[in-house]
Amino acid sequence: MTPSTGPGRVAAVGDVIGQRHVTLTRDTLVRYAGASGDFNPIHYADEAARDAGLPGVIAHGMVTMGAAIDLVVDWAGDPGAVLTYEARFARPVVVPYPHGARLTVTGTITRIDRSAGTAEVTLAVTHEGTRMLAKSRATVRLGRRTHAGC
Repeated sequence: MTPSTGPGRVAAVGDVIGQRHVTLTRDTLVRYAGASGDFNPIHYADEAARDAGLPGVIAHGMVTMGAAIDLVVDWAGDPGAVLTYEARFARPVVVPYPHGARLTVTGTITRIDRSAGTAEVTLAVTHEGTRMLAKSRATVRLGRRTHAGC
């Protein structure tokens, strides 16, 4: 299927809005920790992660969700057009040093409500073919793009 070019040009349920690859590295996790204040050592220290029963350092859940929703925001052309966003964590994203974890994010239109002027986009978020987020979906306002400050 051909990717749609924006919510004003939604063709049909089943259209793919796009796909991208996002690499999460230890640097990504350090930056996010600084921005969020979440300095849990499972996000930067292998020993702490193993002591917690994890296979290694894992990405913050919100980093994974943020990496996924960027695809929808770019498609919508306005972060304010994203009305809702939800996801469940299917499994943690292990971030090995030094190369990190490469996620594949694919967005597909799964519902269009013309009367409400919205579309639902379901996000498939995988790492090495394994689903990382479950029930990951966003509701997007269709139509004219809005711009903050106008």
